[in-house]
Amino acid sequence: QVQLVESGGGLVQPGGSLRLSCAASGFFFSTRVMCWYRQAPGKEREWVATISAGGRGNYADSLKGRITISRDNRKSTVVLQIDNLKPEDTAVYYCNAVAGVSTTPLYSWGQGTQVTVSS
Repeated sequence: QVQLVESGGGLVQPGGSLRLSCAASGFFFSTRVMCWYRQAPGKEREWVATISAGGRGNYADSLKGRITISRDNRKSTVVLQIDNLKPEDTAVYYCNAVAGVSTTPLYSWGQGTQVTVSS
């Protein structure tokens, strides 16, 4: 059974940083391309970043320069570091596996982790 468990969110002031983590199980993690997504209140879920099985990252233009995606295949985790947080980054953040260059998620969503940026 596939499980995706996101953590690390919280309330942070503008300009702050957060390190989000996703623990994956139930599939062969090390061979899978992984993505982070987010869903802001009242908006559709959007793609944020991708990391290849080999560790190459790709980022949404709107967040490029402020985010870093990484993975630890031994621990089956993928991490999203977000710096210089802005109020518009407020959203629930999710991870999922994808096939190849697609951003279409392969598995059911986890519960996500809430990020709230506010002073």
